Amino acid sequence: MPQIDADRFLRDLNELRRIGAYKTGVHRPTYSSEDMESRRWLMERIAEIGLDPSIDGIGNVYGRHKGAGPHLLAGSHIETQNYAGWLDGALGVVAGLALARAGLPVDVVAFADEEGHFEGGFLGSRSILGLLPDDEIDRSRNRTDGIPLRDALATAGLAGKPRMQLEKGRHKGFLEMHIEQGTQLEQAGLRAGVVTGIVAIWQWRITIEGMQDHAGGTTMAERRDAGLAAVRLLAMIDQEFPKVCGERSTWTCGRIAVEPGAPSIIPGRADILFQFRDIDVAVLERMERCLRACVQESNRRERTTATLLNISKSLPAPCDPAMMAALDAAAEGLAPGLWQRMPSGAGHDAQYMARAMPVAMLFTPSIGGISHHWAEDTKEEDLALCCRILGDAAARFLAE
Repeated sequence: MPQIDADRFLRDLNELRRIGAYKTGVHRPTYSSEDMESRRWLMERIAEIGLDPSIDGIGNVYGRHKGAGPHLLAGSHIETQNYAGWLDGALGVVAGLALARAGLPVDVVAFADEEGHFEGGFLGSRSILGLLPDDEIDRSRNRTDGIPLRDALATAGLAGKPRMQLEKGRHKGFLEMHIEQGTQLEQAGLRAGVVTGIVAIWQWRITIEGMQDHAGGTTMAERRDAGLAAVRLLAMIDQEFPKVCGERSTWTCGRIAVEPGAPSIIPGRADILFQFRDIDVAVLERMERCLRACVQESNRRERTTATLLNISKSLPAPCDPAMMAALDAAAEGLAPGLWQRMPSGAGHDAQYMARAMPVAMLFTPSIGGISHHWAEDTKEEDLALCCRILGDAAARFLAE
């Protein structure tokens, strides 16, 4: 079993959380000054371990192991959601450092913009696989302030840098350690979760066109209120989806924006961002058919017109059986009876890496299930234990 320096692992995590600190969490959005400072910090740690550090034109930080293989790739991302937690993403990158420090033949990576601050999301992991074309970079804007991605890259000092490509055949597999971002492990009194697969996320934009008009002078019978039509459509979807969804399906309306958004004006337009998730494509297809039927029924009932546009459809990513078996054995050896297999309800860079190599993920418990919030946390003893499990599993898999 590799000798994981748990104290140094925890110290690195706590050093990194100070960059962009916000309350007990972190605010480190992609390409911000705090994000770029954290990438420089990471390159220094990579060099200290003896790996070759580099950063590419999309912001991926890479630490290349200098010795012989077979090699593993380990990492995640280090930008955060706005005013969010200190472990989401950072945990996987710092765990990769810990594995390399223990002498394992591991390349360490921090992908850019897994959190999707820019349209398209997963910029780094898609770019390294050759799945991010230049014209998408040209079109992409920051979801919060509308800044073009090209401008953000220039401000961050990345313009003109080449984008690295994954070295084919170099890696036996990809490992990502992550917080659960849910309550299953904590509620069951368990300390680790071996991930069986990563859900697909299907994202949609629903646009509802009505008629902007005066809130006092227009009678209720005359109105074409896009705002109320949006609310009724979403209520219909929430009523119908349980009839077609799977056991672990989820659906979310992340944004409803009405125009012009004034208290005395009937909304003439509503813009909705909606998504659903599952690990089974057949379930996703049933949910899509239900969504389309709800939009059609809305158009029959309402005096407004709803239009449905698909934004993206990712693929579910099953984890590799041999890598899961290595994690199973490591977890049982270090935490007998205190672990389980479980799916991931969140998206991760691992789902893109699965297109190029075997992947596996290990979950630590999340206190209260909180994530994407500054109160996100995990017990340090669970973090240290799971890093040891990850190291043991990496050694087992490499020895096969």
